[in-house]
Amino acid sequence: MIPDEVFPNLWRIIYWSSQFLTWLIMPLMQSYLKAGDFTIKGKLKSALIENAIYYGSYLFICGILLIYIAAKGVSLDWQKLKAIASSASNTWGLFLLVLLLGYALVEVPRSLWNNAKPGFTLQYAYFKAAKLSADKAEAEENVDDVLESLEGITRSIPNNHELRECVETILRKVPTELRERAARNYSRGGNGGGTSTIVPSGKALVRVHRQVIKSLQTLQRTEALWSVQVEKVLYLEDVSRNMHSSDRRFKAEFTKPRSQMGRFFYSPTLHWYWACVLRSPLLKSLCVITAIMSGMVVWSELTFFQRKPVLSIFANVINVAKHGYDFLTIEVFSMIVLCYLFYCTYSTILRIRFLNLYYLAPHHQTNEHSLIFSGMLLCRLTPPMCLNFLGLIHMDSHIIKERVMETYYTQIMGHMDVIGIISNGFNIYFPMCMLAFCLATWFSLGSRALNALGFQQFLQNETIATELVQEGKDLIAREKRRRQRAEEAMNRRREFSRNNEAITANIYVNKYGNLNANNSSSTTTTGGGGGVGSRVGANVPSDDLIRNGDNLRYDTLPRSLSDELKERFGVSTEAHVAFKGHQPSTNSRYNDTLASRGVLSDEIGSRFGRSTQVQPPNTSHYRLEFGDYEEDDFMATSGSNRIEPPRGLFDDV
Repeated sequence: MIPDEVFPNLWRIIYWSSQFLTWLIMPLMQSYLKAGDFTIKGKLKSALIENAIYYGSYLFICGILLIYIAAKGVSLDWQKLKAIASSASNTWGLFLLVLLLGYALVEVPRSLWNNAKPGFTLQYAYFKAAKLSADKAEAEENVDDVLESLEGITRSIPNNHELRECVETILRKVPTELRERAARNYSRGGNGGGTSTIVPSGKALVRVHRQVIKSLQTLQRTEALWSVQVEKVLYLEDVSRNMHSSDRRFKAEFTKPRSQMGRFFYSPTLHWYWACVLRSPLLKSLCVITAIMSGMVVWSELTFFQRKPVLSIFANVINVAKHGYDFLTIEVFSMIVLCYLFYCTYSTILRIRFLNLYYLAPHHQTNEHSLIFSGMLLCRLTPPMCLNFLGLIHMDSHIIKERVMETYYTQIMGHMDVIGIISNGFNIYFPMCMLAFCLATWFSLGSRALNALGFQQFLQNETIATELVQEGKDLIAREKRRRQRAEEAMNRRREFSRNNEAITANIYVNKYGNLNANNSSSTTTTGGGGGVGSRVGANVPSDDLIRNGDNLRYDTLPRSLSDELKERFGVSTEAHVAFKGHQPSTNSRYNDTLASRGVLSDEIGSRFGRSTQVQPPNTSHYRLEFGDYEEDDFMATSGSNRIEPPRGLFDDV
């Protein structure tokens, strides 16, 4: 057996820790993150100042309540003060709960039904794409304005100024591309790229820092959401296109790489059956189930205060299970009802937006402020939701006014018994207003009011919604053309790369293949002698990857300049390179060779029809012949006729 003090202590820890978070810690954290100061002390100071008004309003309300209680002659002690504090928090949470449930109990089934219709879903996706495009353009303009101001401040503060470190802290948070664009915009603006002589103050830097953080987060979120929305619209278009496919295989316009396991377990055929056949009936079935649950919740909220006869559906189910001691049914039924209430409430929190400042964005694009704001709402809504459920099943004696075994949870939560207007009026009859909120949601009164105030809402048969849907179609068509051009450009680059590699390989094969053939023929005719033909063939490489794989000869690579010239001009030509400091050679063998073969200048002149004769120098030169001679040919002469190899460039130093 669990001791009696375990559950009360457990609920005290859970409840008061969540209240401490939602009323003290999270507001300070939210203000701390929004602060633009550059030190921890400065951020904490800004957070405390910003929350002073927030806390002051609550203290003012609590003071009025305490004065009212004291005027009635009620003695106050610590236990009653705790009960008043918890009851005030629960009352505020109950007010939010009724508002959120009044919207979600109708919107959840309706959204499931609408999502089961591919045509409606696609139209709504176009509408959201148009709105996201406008939000993205607005975020880009805001970032440009803020960064231009930052650029002006950056140029006005010199490097040796005490505020320069703060400027560098701001600049480190800005991407390089945006900084360069801001610099160009600032140079093209009215300042002409000049530097202001007015140095901003520290408070001005704090304000700019806060603006930079907020604008960059908004830009990143809108760009990510735009990309996600484009993918969603393209997928819905693919579903609409494959709806009447005869081969029953899902074919996407823009394919994505998938793993082999993904292709095996989620094949195109299975994908087609899910997206085009099974998904719509399943969503409609869920719509019917959630609509029944919503009807049960609304009816129980309207009748839970009625003790005899018991009209609450949830209370009747619990009573039947209680008389039969069927605790499993009580636990399962309570869990299902609470899960549905939690889903309706929290899904509404995920959808609501407070002037685009706080909202949860999918795909990890929610900023810190919105996460903390949502956490605050969850901490405030969970205790009153549990209390409301206990009232629906007639287990809260403060509501049904009957002596029942009170739960440990209701003992810890406390009630506003000291203030009759709240305990006997608000907590009992305000949940009945949920029916009015549900009717307003059913007829879309809130959406129509927001649409009239200028906040575009998706309302069918409305001119503004139709125009935004058409704008979304145009934007998606433009995005599709951009992606098609990118894919075509990528395919052309890949094809060009493959063709270029193939052409290079063919040229290499033809070039060296022919040379190897000539090498074989010339070697055969000369009989392996030391003539010119054998030297030409010896300098032709044989590629091991192309031919002669078993006879790779490393001594044939690379070819000499003489062989390259012979290949280009068809005859043997010699290159004469003169070096300063030596007379021309008088070697008889060298002169005979020049006379028999001709020099390079004669060959070029005969081919191109103009004189390209190169006269030998008159001064002392070294002359080195690059031809079919070995080094011994140059060293064989004696005396002044001996030809020496050239020295290095710095040998004379």
